[in-house]
Amino acid sequence: MTLRSAIVVLAGGSGSRVGADRNKVLLELAGQTILAYSVRHALGTASIRRLVVVHRPSDRDEIERTLPAVLGLHDVWLVEGGLERHDSEWAALRALAPDIEAGEIDVVAIHDAARPLAPTRLFDLVVETAARVGAAVPCLPAGTLSRADGSTVSADLAAVQTPQAFRAPDLLTAYRRADAEGFRGTDTAACLERYADLPVAAVPGERANLKVTFAEDVAAAEKLLGRTS
Repeated sequence: MTLRSAIVVLAGGSGSRVGADRNKVLLELAGQTILAYSVRHALGTASIRRLVVVHRPSDRDEIERTLPAVLGLHDVWLVEGGLERHDSEWAALRALAPDIEAGEIDVVAIHDAARPLAPTRLFDLVVETAARVGAAVPCLPAGTLSRADGSTVSADLAAVQTPQAFRAPDLLTAYRRADAEGFRGTDTAACLERYADLPVAAVPGERANLKVTFAEDVAAAEKLLGRTS
């Protein structure tokens, strides 16, 4: 059976913490927008059937201008997001619902556009793992953390990354139940924990898969691009 996935790229952020007057995913790294890098890597996913970019209404025109250069022959669904992450994920799932219900999408992967260096191999890994297990989340050891009193926090803590992938029917069902009850989770895992009995596998994350949040992250991403290009 051929595995079929949908990749949802969340691009509805702002540029306040990075010190920009525009959405940070529309800033450039080495001549391309941060969003373009994220989309290009997502499109390399072997199983991809649908690509959804969730955006703010004010950014749509600029996204429509910048994405064609990396899309090639693939199309993209532009979906207007909501005020919170949960709202944006739910908007994407509503757009994908007919395909999921028709059995045309097996796995949905959700990725933060502000992580432009997530490699295609990571998308493939989480999608394939989610199809087999139920859900997959890339993680890295968080290192040694200390409390204010000097005691050490558990060494089992991990730093979670995106893309994260989930079996499509289970994810859609969980978000429908959340919508019926008015529940808004802080992230995808919060919604699944409440409404779906879905095993979640941790897969190895990528050290270079940083999230652009502050101005120094832009410089760090450009350095990393220079090493990998």
